[in-house]
Amino acid sequence: MMAAVPKTNSTSGGQKPSLKFLIYGRTGWIGGMLGKLCEKQGIPYSYGKGRLENRSEILEDIQAVRPTHVFNAAGVTGRPNVDWCEFHKLETIRSNVVGALTLADVCKQHNLLMVNYTSGCIFDYDDSHPLGSGMGFTEEDVSNYSGSFFSLTKAMVDVLVRQYDNVCNLRLRMPISSDLDNPRNFIFKIRTYKRVVNIPNSMSVLDELIPISIEMAKRNLTGIWNFTNPGVVSHNEILEMYKTYVDPNFKWVNFTVEEQAKVIVASRCNNQLDAAKLKKEFPELLSIKDSLIKYVFKPNKKT
Repeated sequence: MMAAVPKTNSTSGGQKPSLKFLIYGRTGWIGGMLGKLCEKQGIPYSYGKGRLENRSEILEDIQAVRPTHVFNAAGVTGRPNVDWCEFHKLETIRSNVVGALTLADVCKQHNLLMVNYTSGCIFDYDDSHPLGSGMGFTEEDVSNYSGSFFSLTKAMVDVLVRQYDNVCNLRLRMPISSDLDNPRNFIFKIRTYKRVVNIPNSMSVLDELIPISIEMAKRNLTGIWNFTNPGVVSHNEILEMYKTYVDPNFKWVNFTVEEQAKVIVASRCNNQLDAAKLKKEFPELLSIKDSLIKYVFKPNKKT
């Protein structure tokens, strides 16, 4: 049996704590951002080679890397969208459920903190959290939405991972970055759709939030976190910003949720997550609209 790998959270002589990150999701959007940020901050890191559902391969990675923290940015969201998961359910379970829980369990046995990037698309506006009320779902709330298989798998893990006191579970929503040509970017998606709905939602600006997630690891924060910028923004508001800062000739067409349902396989949820817990820990965190302007649209402004 492999010996436990101790955390290395402090050094003598008042030096900064020594860190070494093990990151899963090398080819993914967030995984790539994490690697670049580690290089920028001078944090030693390695990408995991093992498949998350294979316990022995994870153990080999930990033995080889001897990390202080593990980041799970792996998992499937579906290409080109979550409808893929409706037709690949076993693959989705292996990655999003078995893989995430196996990694959490191995990390627990080795006294390692695991930062898990997951989805906040496990809620839908309801009578207690009506659209436009400003009442957001909190970290204590349990999913009320299972309209897509992707969301169902994320909701399952959201409940089960609470039993692991070594996990920092970050609920992202409709992620956005300054890379407007990335097909995973929510802005890229809605500006290339023929028609879009127009509903206010909580969203995550990765350029601001992924560095915060590294700081959360440094602080050894655990538990469930709504990992979105405070407030909500609608599709039209984002596209108006895109038109103002990037393409003054851009035009788009709206359609209703009922019309949208006719052209997709799985339904899509809409919600507001309460970001008060994250804002309290990081008071500098910008509201969603301010973050979009600072981190996404101003850097892409066309003169």
